[in-house]
Amino acid sequence: MGSRVTVLSIALLLAPHLGASRKHGSKDTLVQLSGSIRDLARRVSPAVVEILVTGYGAAGGDDGGQTVSQISRQSSTGSGIIVDAAGYIMTNAHVIQGAVRVRVLVPDAASDSGAPSGSEPAAPPARAVEARVIGIDSESDLALIRIDQKSLPALTFGDSDNLRQGDLVFALGSPMGLENSVSMGVVSAAARAVSDDNPILYIQTDASINPGNSGGALVDTGGSLIGLNTFIVSRSGGNEGIGFAIPSNVVRNVYEQLKRKGKVSRGSAGIFVQDLTSVIARGLGLPLQHGAVVADMDPGGPGEAAGLQRRDIILSLNGHVIDSARQFDDDINRRQGGQTVTLIVQRANGRLTVPVKIKEQEAPWDPLAALASPERNLIPRLGILCIEISKDVAQLIPDLRRSYGVIVAAKAPEGQSQFVDLQPGDIIHAVNNIPVVVLSTFQEIINGFEPGAPVVLQVERDGRLQYVAFEIE
Repeated sequence: MGSRVTVLSIALLLAPHLGASRKHGSKDTLVQLSGSIRDLARRVSPAVVEILVTGYGAAGGDDGGQTVSQISRQSSTGSGIIVDAAGYIMTNAHVIQGAVRVRVLVPDAASDSGAPSGSEPAAPPARAVEARVIGIDSESDLALIRIDQKSLPALTFGDSDNLRQGDLVFALGSPMGLENSVSMGVVSAAARAVSDDNPILYIQTDASINPGNSGGALVDTGGSLIGLNTFIVSRSGGNEGIGFAIPSNVVRNVYEQLKRKGKVSRGSAGIFVQDLTSVIARGLGLPLQHGAVVADMDPGGPGEAAGLQRRDIILSLNGHVIDSARQFDDDINRRQGGQTVTLIVQRANGRLTVPVKIKEQEAPWDPLAALASPERNLIPRLGILCIEISKDVAQLIPDLRRSYGVIVAAKAPEGQSQFVDLQPGDIIHAVNNIPVVVLSTFQEIINGFEPGAPVVLQVERDGRLQYVAFEIE
């Protein structure tokens, strides 16, 4: 009942624009609206594909009241978006995490022959095409894969910064493995923060999103990609009208970088901003009571070099109004080192235009990467650079669970590491129950595996031990 009311309300709002006559009233308007949505789905659907993933994961069980777990081979499905006709597909990193094999269901060329006159042609049969991982960006939960296909239908990126609450949107993907599904809703919030430690501002929508929709498309009424469906908030596990998509401007930035260099760099202005509250404003004697206020700056950083000062209030960035500290950080993160942004700031009773040259953020494990060289530290079969834990290295990592092992310093743009859930900073303590003390031992063990052999790494990550399992290519 609710969906009928929604469609009718939308139709009545659009009636003047659709030219509905008094004679036919809202009936013709609904017919036109339905036809427009059908045409939109027909144009967009071929560029949204189903992804089949095979990998290893922990399987839990219960044995006499005691919880047990083991590593088992598992299969899952997700969605992906063709963003380049040459076979480049964006999806969520969590869709392909731990994958041994990734395939994409690609429809064969559709044929209208055999379809009754005036009816919709049957969906063409799909075939599974092998895909390779180009790059993964864990921070944004995005990944780029590619299939060896040409002249594919691809979606055009829209500008997610122009989204507003109430805009009509459509979600496409393969929920519960039901490929080529579409749902309709509105933008519930154009820039929603979900947690303090997640830097992304998501698009919140009530368009129906369910498990399997991850990696699918959120498009506007023009069919442009304005978001990549990522997760839902639900007590039941199914759609409750609270879904989240990564904004297209974030997706496009990550896509372009992964395609070009296999990794993602992020920008920094060298300043720390906070939300300006009325209490802060009154206590510091500031002229405004909203926005983002500069609380600190990196000595010698871009912000200080540009002349910014503490207590400056940032009003806009490149013409876009800044309403919060999170919004400012999100915009700066998307920038590349060397770019210049223009800030409008309020200082005392005057306004200033301040150009700031962005620098590239330093990754937390850059010091370790600097200690590694491809000649000495590369594990070719895995595509990772590793270094041994020495006394000097141990000082960089407090509270080690074990005093031995090798540390993942960096991942190569290509190689099996893109399929394996290893991250810079992970400490590998053992391989298939064999302790790893020195790098040469680790190299010998990995080189000794036959193709298809199961590999289980005992990894320390963020102070916790866990298993990372995969098959050798």
